[in-house]
Amino acid sequence: MIKKNKAKPQAKLRGWLKNDNPPGDFMKAPRCGAKTRRGTPCQAPAMKNGRCRLHGGKSTGPRTPEGIEIIRRAHLKHGEYTKEAIASRKEFNALLRQLKGTMNEINDNHKKIDIKI
Repeated sequence: MIKKNKAKPQAKLRGWLKNDNPPGDFMKAPRCGAKTRRGTPCQAPAMKNGRCRLHGGKSTGPRTPEGIEIIRRAHLKHGEYTKEAIASRKEFNALLRQLKGTMNEINDNHKKIDIKI
């Protein structure tokens, strides 16, 4: 004999919902309502601030120049793309091109000299 699992009605489900929404029926939770890329209102459950986790996150980032500088320094991983590193590489490459040119001139002049012993 095979027993079929019957789905429980939505009203009987209990437990806390995500994003600080009260327990109870998920379908009765307030909705975000932000305009999506499709142009329709977002149907995700809203947080306390009235927007979902995708459309109204908890942080909007730093506002002051000091805060922006702190974030900028915190995200620096290796410094390869800092202004100083880029300028240093450009200077090195210019010197390398100059050295290669000098070496080519020396090689061209050396070929013209015919040394007989």
